[in-house]
Amino acid sequence: MSIAWYLVVSALIFCIGAGGVLVRRNPLVILLCLELMLNAANLALIAFARMHGNNDGQIFALIVMVVAACEVTVGLGLIVAIFRRRLPIDVDELRELQG
Repeated sequence: MSIAWYLVVSALIFCIGAGGVLVRRNPLVILLCLELMLNAANLALIAFARMHGNNDGQIFALIVMVVAACEVTVGLGLIVAIFRRRLPIDVDELRELQG
């Protein structure tokens, strides 16, 4: 397969994730859309690494996966803290944790 197909799929997944981040209000859905965007970047990195015949893109993809895992743990921790304080879960209504 041509690298163009991988990049088209990567761009499509990235656009879906970006649209979800811009449109949705639920923080869990926003985190999922951010994960979609990071996975699209991983797909592009691995496609370019395969095109050039080296492993640099795969190493960067592993680093992006570690960053994504850290982002999810911090985000879910914030969502749990917000839920326990009985604050609104809607991102537009939430301004700060108050305390």
